[in-house]
Amino acid sequence: MCGIVGAIAQRPVAAILLEGLRRLEYRGYDSAGIAVLDPVGTLNRARTLGKVARLSEEVAAQPLPGTLGIAHTRWATHGEPATHNAHPHICRDRCVLVHNGIIENHEILRREQRAAGHRFTSETDTEVVVHALYDELIAGHTLIDAVRQATVRLRGAYALGVIDIQDPDHLVAARQGSPLVIGVGFGEHFIASDVFALLPVTNRFIFLEEGDIAELTRERVRIWDRDGLPVERPVKTSSVAAESAERGEYRHFMLKEIFEQPRAIADTLQGRLVGNRVLPEAFGNQAAELFSAIEAVTIVACGTSYHAALVASYWMEAIAGLPCRVEVASEYRYRAHVVPQHALFVTISQSGETADTLAALRLAKASGYDTTLAICNVPESSLVRESDLVLLTHAGPEIGVASTKAFTTQLVALLLLTAVLGRFQRLDEVGEARVVALLRALPGKIEEVLALDDRIAALAEQFVDKHHTLFLGRGEQYPIAMEGALKLKEISYIHAEAYPAGELKHGPLALIDEDMPVVVVAPNNALLEKLKSNLEEVRARGGQLYVFADFQVPMEEGDGVTVIRLPETDDLIDPVVFTVPLQLLAYHVAVLKGTDVDQPRNLAKSVTVE
Repeated sequence: MCGIVGAIAQRPVAAILLEGLRRLEYRGYDSAGIAVLDPVGTLNRARTLGKVARLSEEVAAQPLPGTLGIAHTRWATHGEPATHNAHPHICRDRCVLVHNGIIENHEILRREQRAAGHRFTSETDTEVVVHALYDELIAGHTLIDAVRQATVRLRGAYALGVIDIQDPDHLVAARQGSPLVIGVGFGEHFIASDVFALLPVTNRFIFLEEGDIAELTRERVRIWDRDGLPVERPVKTSSVAAESAERGEYRHFMLKEIFEQPRAIADTLQGRLVGNRVLPEAFGNQAAELFSAIEAVTIVACGTSYHAALVASYWMEAIAGLPCRVEVASEYRYRAHVVPQHALFVTISQSGETADTLAALRLAKASGYDTTLAICNVPESSLVRESDLVLLTHAGPEIGVASTKAFTTQLVALLLLTAVLGRFQRLDEVGEARVVALLRALPGKIEEVLALDDRIAALAEQFVDKHHTLFLGRGEQYPIAMEGALKLKEISYIHAEAYPAGELKHGPLALIDEDMPVVVVAPNNALLEKLKSNLEEVRARGGQLYVFADFQVPMEEGDGVTVIRLPETDDLIDPVVFTVPLQLLAYHVAVLKGTDVDQPRNLAKSVTVE
């Protein structure tokens, strides 16, 4: 979950590396570091605790000249956040590297290396790699061969950027289980964990495959696969603009991304709807044939994407008539499975590099699932490349750690999938036309909700001094309550949890008092009267209710009851519409509490380690 960037060029690279780190900071912000080889062959390194801005200040005070360098922003796994644990790591003034991932057998390697005389200066798992490289270099290997030999014994995940201080004309990269891209320039080449890091200097990228090792010079790139054979990987041109990763007029990326949702949803629908129908070809050329044989669906995801999957399970069974099982990816990997007959295996991930979700996909393919489908926001990600079918969410770059537009576009993608699968089951043309009409109306509905921003900002003041919050929902709104609770806890650090409202009597009522805000998602659907009865149980015990309800819901404000009215909508798209005010509530509470909205403590955006 760290971010790495590297460059070999004919111009100074320190500023390029620092800008790349700034753009990668969503991947980790416990510490940051940079190492640059200067014109006389001296390696200069700077490392700081905290964010990239502090590192930039240090480099501004003591510039790092040179045309070859690597840099890193860290999310701590092994070893506390501290300067001595920050990357890049150096071994005996010979080799230096940055690393994203986890070396699972680091303890064994550390014992062996200590016995051989190596001295360790950090508690990181990464340091064993730089010592292994040193041993290979002094044995006479070239840098590319040293990396190849050193990585043979590594177990776990890694993306590496490596420099030999005695070889100023090469930068070597390796990838196994963690994402890594090469930026292609003219007289210069780059590496990074993400294309966004390199957009200011290039829009041409090579995406390394599992097991690849690459050697970069100023003039060329050479790549070898996991078997040591030379390979050609295609150069792809990114259409993402460099300024897409900027905040613009907004105070935080999260607020910008909340307000981008109407456009993101419209972009996700574009080209997928024709007349009153959803195009199966949006999922791949063979989608119609493959979908016609599907009799069951399994969806696997993590975090926010898992909540989207839970909503989809209601849609799949109610609309498409297909049994649907939803699993947390990190749990799915470690239990025995019964693979349903003629089943579709769906994975959901914003980045497409989520380690547990990727591993679940690989396990599912080995277990005999008929067809795999990825719902993802990154076209060249591992999840996309390894799945049979793909539906891309066109959310654009999402920099804020707390997911917003990625979540709502995932819901839209899953509703498109439900409609297509339903066509081969029990959804008739009239039913599909209703789904399509509601999807087309969705961006406008979200615009109406966003107009409530000032009202929700004022409401947030009532949460600032609270330590706990309970979220309630019923049916497909229960996962939305879960998502609302997750957003609040992620960025405001208020403990929040969600329950199905019907479960109050089975424990949560014990928590209710005047200091426990209860946030309720209350659309006008078949469960409304049941939900209102549940809310009476809260009021009878002195609870403070904050109810998000559309204008059709007969519910009055009063002592202990605050009602926030949303535009009239339809129960099919309610989960998307009711998500947005919960995002705004979490955002404004966090702003009032003074937390770091875009980079909340202990978290990182792209979870590329198990």
